[in-house]
Amino acid sequence: MSRFATIDVGSNSVLLLVAERTPEGRFEAVRERAEITRLGRGVDATRRLSAEGMEATLQVLESFAREARELGAEGIAVSATSAARDAENGAEFLAAAKARANVTVEIISGAMEAELSFAAVHSDFSSDAAGPLLVLDIGGGSTEFIYGNRGGHVDFRHSFDVGAVRMTERFVGADPMTSEDRARVEAHLHNTFRALPAPPPGAALVGVAGTVTTLYAVQHAIHPYVAEQVHGGTLSVGQLSALADRLCAMPLEVRRALPGMQPKRADVIPAGALILLESVKALGLDACRVSDRGLRWGLLAHRFGAGATSS
Repeated sequence: MSRFATIDVGSNSVLLLVAERTPEGRFEAVRERAEITRLGRGVDATRRLSAEGMEATLQVLESFAREARELGAEGIAVSATSAARDAENGAEFLAAAKARANVTVEIISGAMEAELSFAAVHSDFSSDAAGPLLVLDIGGGSTEFIYGNRGGHVDFRHSFDVGAVRMTERFVGADPMTSEDRARVEAHLHNTFRALPAPPPGAALVGVAGTVTTLYAVQHAIHPYVAEQVHGGTLSVGQLSALADRLCAMPLEVRRALPGMQPKRADVIPAGALILLESVKALGLDACRVSDRGLRWGLLAHRFGAGATSS
């Protein structure tokens, strides 16, 4: 069976997927890895990728590309999202990635990011959904909302410049977060999400990416992280509200030690929890399903699935 790899370079983390394409055209994971490198640190204020963020990300990108090739990947597709889109020196990062990891990084638009995330969710959740699917992708620098139907057609998509890193850098000045800081985050999110159209009747919401999976893992104390125990789970509004209260009031060192927490994500998880909570409330829903398979799976199907041209 043929093997292919995708690497998703986000504002907060870098994710690797190496998968085999079966004769039936399905993909089965061979290896999945994730490292938090914080490429998007400071971009909201400076509009530039920092030297530290680029170096940490390039080191992981080199390692992941090497690992994918050692596992026999015939092609590697690499995408970069919010931080690289927003940064004035994004081209510098792309050139360094080519020189050091011998990969071509494609900076994808918010619209394409939404399409790929929806494709990944649709393949896993459409059979369970009684009605339309909504996908929420919370990243470090941006959050995408995608409304689609069970047939896989996207009816609405929008990328908002709110993410766990961006909201933390912009509004949070103390540890733990003060009530004033929290109020500013919530007010900004409430005003931002007012632009969302009402979801179609009977819609089910599925959240993807590290903020959502981490919150589920912390809620259920899943340690070490086991994807199968997270994928397909549900977080209710009540659980999210209590979890946000808990995380926002908790000092960083205590958050880092929580079962299910990625220590490097602990500084931005309170803002991430608020984004998820305010998103669910803005949509008028009472729960969010959880997907461990996000953009990297959508990119895999887009680049190496049936009818795609490998490169």
